Amino acid sequence: MSHFGLLDLTVLVAYLVGVTAWGAWLGRGQRGGTDYFLGSRSLPWAAVMLSIVATETSTLTFLSVPGVSYVGTLVFLQLTFGYFLGRVLVSLVFLPAYYRGELSTAYALLEARFGLGARRFTSAVFMVTRLLADSVRLFATAIPLALITGWPYPVSIAVIGALTVVYTYFGGIRAVVWVDALQMGLYLLGAVVAAVALQILVPGGWGEILGSAAEAGKLRVLDLTLDLRTPYTIWAGVMGGAVFTMASHGTDQLIVQRLLTCKSRGAAQKALVGSGAAVVAQFLVFLLVGVGLWHFYAGRPFGSNDEVFATFIVQQLPAGLTGLLIAGVFAAAMSSLSSSINSLASATAYDFWAPLAGARHDEARILRAGKVFTLLWAALLIGGAVLFIPLSEGTSAVEVALGIAAVVYGGLLGAFLLGVATRRPGQGAAIAGMAAGIVAVVALRDGVAWPWYVPLGATVTFAVGWLAGFVWPRRPQAAAREGTS
Repeated sequence: MSHFGLLDLTVLVAYLVGVTAWGAWLGRGQRGGTDYFLGSRSLPWAAVMLSIVATETSTLTFLSVPGVSYVGTLVFLQLTFGYFLGRVLVSLVFLPAYYRGELSTAYALLEARFGLGARRFTSAVFMVTRLLADSVRLFATAIPLALITGWPYPVSIAVIGALTVVYTYFGGIRAVVWVDALQMGLYLLGAVVAAVALQILVPGGWGEILGSAAEAGKLRVLDLTLDLRTPYTIWAGVMGGAVFTMASHGTDQLIVQRLLTCKSRGAAQKALVGSGAAVVAQFLVFLLVGVGLWHFYAGRPFGSNDEVFATFIVQQLPAGLTGLLIAGVFAAAMSSLSSSINSLASATAYDFWAPLAGARHDEARILRAGKVFTLLWAALLIGGAVLFIPLSEGTSAVEVALGIAAVVYGGLLGAFLLGVATRRPGQGAAIAGMAAGIVAVVALRDGVAWPWYVPLGATVTFAVGWLAGFVWPRRPQAAAREGTS
């Protein structure tokens, strides 16, 4: 039974109204697409760093990661070691290429190297992947709202989506980044509050929790298993996690868009590498919260792993604090959803609409079209979250979302590596390589754990693309265009 009272409701409503109004206010003075989607390329690196962390972890960290350690151990943390390494590699390999020209999306780099067809193909892959993965994320956020209000999941999803789209529509990327920074602080505060509450509610506090967890083997971090079907091992974490991050942070418009809002390449590198250190610490905190919940509930089963932390919040915390933590859940959800909506709209506007409409350099038209696409993608994400409801029983949303992204990230990463590291392959070769990489992952996905999807897909994409370059070499005019870009 929920103990969500009037004080909690007041805290939650005040936060939602305040952050929505602030985000809309931040969008004042926008005159073109560069303002709306790239923040005039003038945002401070520290705010971008916080936005990156808030965007990639979101509700899945707040709700699902504690559920992972609740039913397992701390081995999930191994992925963050690879996440940090991957960011360092992206800052060295991809960011210099992005900052050589005035690029509007991640996929503009592929147009300069291969042609408009490659840009559109990769952008379309990004859109489908982001739609599926972030629909799952949005569903996860509806869990605590449904527990509090008793509303059915579709209504909860629609309310969250409607609130988020208001400030995203009016505020653009500037609002997304700054609100993300605020919201990251709020949901981290929520984790700290939960840790303090467990110290008070459990006799013996964290000493007792960690002692019993150690006896049960739940504090294990490293897994040296060589089985490729085991998802959380040191090999999958460092190698798979690093390659996964090279794809997600080097080729995914969701993150690359934030890096392109920085004032310089150096500022973008600080934001990216700094976010890696923050993610390691953040995942550790949420995994430990899950261990504490395991002790508190004596490991009893829940309908979904994502319900464990949400149930604790609405049933065990005192008035006011419940509202604060639920606001933290909303903060995590809204940061991820707003980022997805804005990045999807920017990719649609720049990669598809502007070239077709002859508006590549018409900032005012791109701004107007971008706002229309913002509403369209918001509606699609809300619909996708509703469709996920019957598939959610007994699953962890974080693993579902990561698995969806990992299926195609290898193809995207392989294409970018072809563009940066080779000269012969042309547009046809790049597209053939990406298609082969994605098909290979789909065909072999049951034989390996999801952290290996990206290395597998990237390897196949690069190999097939390089070989296909002998059949579809780069056209001379494409080479000349790259040389003058």
